[in-house]
Amino acid sequence: VDIGANRGQFSLAARQWAPQSKIISFEPLAAPAALFRKIFAGDDSIKLYEAAIGPMAIDGVMHISARDDSSSLLPISSLQDEIFPGTSEVGTVNVRVAPLGSFINESDIAAPAMLKLDVQGFELDALRGCESLLHKFDWIYCECSFVELYSGQTLADDIIQWLFERGFNIKGIYNPSYDRAGQAIQADLLFRKPC
Repeated sequence: VDIGANRGQFSLAARQWAPQSKIISFEPLAAPAALFRKIFAGDDSIKLYEAAIGPMAIDGVMHISARDDSSSLLPISSLQDEIFPGTSEVGTVNVRVAPLGSFINESDIAAPAMLKLDVQGFELDALRGCESLLHKFDWIYCECSFVELYSGQTLADDIIQWLFERGFNIKGIYNPSYDRAGQAIQADLLFRKPC
């Protein structure tokens, strides 16, 4: 399950290392979702929902970044644009937000299952939106930040703790980024549920 699919970058990678997998993706922005559909046209084992995942069904306000893969349901901070130039907010758009269980059920998730999240600061809210189905996942791969790039975002320590309380242990740290002073900014964290 690929939450924050953008144009399908992660789904393309997953298709390479797990060619027989079923991929269920979520992307709330129309333009990247349209490109996703074009890339995966004819692939019946991939399903895309044009929506975001969150703890309740609402019309959310997406803060659009000049680089759409940096857009977020949280306001974009000045630090985000300072560290990643060209990612400032250029507008907003209303998007559908709902829990994962509004779209799929337990039978749609086959082991071994991975939940991937790349949602630009909205990670904990998205995880809460997955909580009723979390027990179906063996792995969680989640981009987390160590500094507040989006106003009000939950940082990596709290996400690690939240997942630990639900039986997931951190197993790997990938693709770290640092600022000019060498401070860790964000990384992709891999979690595993004990067998």
